[in-house]
Amino acid sequence: MIAVVGVLGLTGGIAQATLRGGGPKPPERPLALAVMDAVRQAPQVQGVSAQIHFTNRLLPAGSLPPGARSPLAAGADGHLWLNRDGRLRLDLTSQDGDAEIVSDGHRVTVYDGTSKTQYRFTLPSGAANALNGAGLGAASLMKVVGPLLDQVTISKPEPGTTAGRPSYTVRVAPKDDGGLLAAGELTWDAEKGVPLRAAVYAQDDEQPVLELAVTEVAYGPVSDAQLAARAHPGAKTVDVEPGGGTHAGAGHPAGAATGLDEARKALSFPLSAPDELAGLPRNEVRIAGDGAQKGALITYGKGLGSIVVFERAKQDRPALAGLPLPEVNVDGATGRELATALGTIVSFERDGVSYVVAGLVPPVSAENAARGLR
Repeated sequence: MIAVVGVLGLTGGIAQATLRGGGPKPPERPLALAVMDAVRQAPQVQGVSAQIHFTNRLLPAGSLPPGARSPLAAGADGHLWLNRDGRLRLDLTSQDGDAEIVSDGHRVTVYDGTSKTQYRFTLPSGAANALNGAGLGAASLMKVVGPLLDQVTISKPEPGTTAGRPSYTVRVAPKDDGGLLAAGELTWDAEKGVPLRAAVYAQDDEQPVLELAVTEVAYGPVSDAQLAARAHPGAKTVDVEPGGGTHAGAGHPAGAATGLDEARKALSFPLSAPDELAGLPRNEVRIAGDGAQKGALITYGKGLGSIVVFERAKQDRPALAGLPLPEVNVDGATGRELATALGTIVSFERDGVSYVVAGLVPPVSAENAARGLR
């Protein structure tokens, strides 16, 4: 669910803080009726222009090296321009520097002015297809959240006021083990159907760890000039997931579930896939990527508390390279670790194979899983 809320926060113009009182509130309504109204109203909105406040509490205080702080890691104020076709531009300004996020609905570029670096990545195909061309409202939201309904519960909509607009808020919580994830909250404009709020909560924390708050909002056409990225001369470019393909070779479409033996035959490197990892049983093996990027995606456990391992041949640029992250020892191999309030990613290389271990789990669980890959 963290991925869902992250994508919605970047491409759906969702905000976090609800301003209660001092504005109009809609009547209480069942969830189905509130969503149906949002779906009906959203297509009439051509674009959104909004003042926002962003807060990021994912990383513990002091976890970043000196000089590594940025608006993306600590929070900022800014302005959002969002078009109904999924294109957006978000400018952020803070005492730690400036940042910019631009997307055409499929590919996202994040510029960090502090390090003069722009990070580029492609949205997962499912999220991109749902958001691109689906409008600005709850239709987009439901297409993304829909596949997760068997894993989460959604509360009754709570009427309120957000950025001076009448709105509904729902709380989305895992039905079973959610790992470090406790819940998310989503808010949309009751009259326009446009998402206005998102919050993500970690276990044992009453305050959201991610906040994207609309403080002022206006609806209407957004020009191409407002959506265009600014020039950043001399900026370094980092492709977070470069060269991802749509097919994994003959007979193996990308993402198709396959047996372990079949996956080992399809790959050019020795695949490590023990029956159990960090106490979780192996669940699925999927082929992912093509060419030099071709590898295997292995899931351990089920639901939001699972751990995912991605293995592929050693790359010229390792995963998480270019990010100021601490190193971790993985049985003699030097890895890099991104530990947040919601989950952990560990990457390392050994014997010509690149490994990425990720999950909504604490660092010790991700590190134990990494050490179990032999």
